[in-house]
Order: sequence, then C-alpha cells, then structure tokens
Amino acid sequence: MGPSTLREKFKRFRILIIGRANAGKTTILQRVCKTRENPEIYNGAGEKIDPAVLMASREVGDVHCGWQHYSTSFQRGEHDIEHEMVFRSNPGFVFHDSRGFEAGGHSEFDKAKAFIARRSKRGRLNARIHVIWYCIPMDEDGRSFTEAEVKFFSQCDTGSIPVIVLFTKFDALYDDEFAELISNGVSRKDAEALVPQRAKEAFADGPQLKLLYSREDNQRPPRCHICLPDMDKNDADCGPLIERTAEVLDDDTLKQLFVSTQRTNLELCMRYAVEW
Repeated sequence: MGPSTLREKFKRFRILIIGRANAGKTTILQRVCKTRENPEIYNGAGEKIDPAVLMASREVGDVHCGWQHYSTSFQRGEHDIEHEMVFRSNPGFVFHDSRGFEAGGHSEFDKAKAFIARRSKRGRLNARIHVIWYCIPMDEDGRSFTEAEVKFFSQCDTGSIPVIVLFTKFDALYDDEFAELISNGVSRKDAEALVPQRAKEAFADGPQLKLLYSREDNQRPPRCHICLPDMDKNDADCGPLIERTAEVLDDDTLKQLFVSTQRTNLELCMRYAVEW
C-alpha cells in the first residue's frame, strides 16, 4: 500500500502525549512537526476550537543549566484529553494531550486511563491511539519519579499501545557533570564536549531506569525510553525519537503510516522504503 493510499484510508497517525506541567510537551511536538506555531485544536466533532477559550494564562520561567541559560514558557487552562491537536506544518499527525496527573489527582488519572482503554479498542484503526509518549523532565525539580509515574506504569493497562518514555530537559543533567569536570581541572571547552556522553553513562546506572523497568509492580513497562536534550534550540534533533517510535510499532500498516507522515527524516523514509 503506497503512502498516498495509506493517508487516504487512515488519515493520520495518532499520538497521546502525557507529562507533568512544564515537562516540555508542546516543545517536543513543535520540534517533531518542524514549527514554532501552536497547534490548531479540534473537538470530538471535528470543530475547530478557539485557543483563547482553552488557554487561561501564559507562564514564563528561566532555566539555568551550567554554562547555558534559556527561557521556557507553557500554557495552562481548560483541558480535555479528547481534543485533537494538529499542526499545520504536518497535518499527518494528530496529538492528544494528557496533563500530568498531579494536576488533577485521581480524577485526571482516571480520565487518562479511561481514554486509553477506549482508544485501544476502537474498531477503526485511524480512531485508535497508535503510540503513547510519556514525558518525564530531568530538570532539578523533576528528576525523581512522582507517584503519578509509578501509578501509571503499575495501574494503567495500555493494552497493545506501545509506550515510549521521553526524558525531556535531559541537558539539565549536564550541570553536575560539567562542575565535576571543571573541578578536576578540565578546560571549559573540553568539559562542554564531554558532558553529554558522561551524563548518558551516569543516567544509565541511575535510579530512574531501575524504577522504570525493574519495579516489581510495573504492569506495563515501556517498550523503550529516549533522552532528549536541548529541545529549546532551533536546531534540536528529534530524529532519534522518530526512529525509536517507528521501531516499536508492531503493526506493519501502522509503521508504514507513521513513516509516511515524516517530513523531517528523509533518511528514515528511504530506509523503510528499501525494506518494504
């Protein structure tokens, strides 16, 4: 089945993104769709919703990371997980957003759990959730797993929907490695070059992955995880996220649909085209 036939039959690839407030979810979606614009939002009937109705306020905060400094912003307001978010730069994707469960406690978790159950059993493939991206920020206030993350992976039955954990703001971990290198007499230039790999190695032996994959009561551990640093930068690379998402899709039709939506990773498209 060719790309045009796939898109005509199944319309769009559907992703549920979950994460705490200020986990960088919107930034990730913008990077995937290669845009700085906010998404257009539609209700369950396909009617476009005025974003002003949903966004009650805009908050801006500063982030300091060793030698770097940047600003982040996020919007919060009335929210419905059933709303569909579509970016004009890549309408092949439709996103659903679940607020972090700390925002609404048991109520928010129950809504997400019910939504996943409904959308995993829809008869029409294009109405189902095809993958879940669960965002966990690695900035200083968010490195430890909260009760929300533990609750999701121990109590939420995601069925056949693959879950990928996105460790966002991973560059926040560079600060400790940078300070240690400097204290050991490494030049600032060399330290900047070394910290990304050192942070990955330290993280691989850290508590987060042990909790994610080895906790006894994890009913549905994720298929995989990915570390995403520097998503605030204009040249941020979401290629690894796109590739890992394609890899975890078991259904060949879904894999083809996902790859056919790509406008940012031509190498991936070519590789799968050759395989098929």
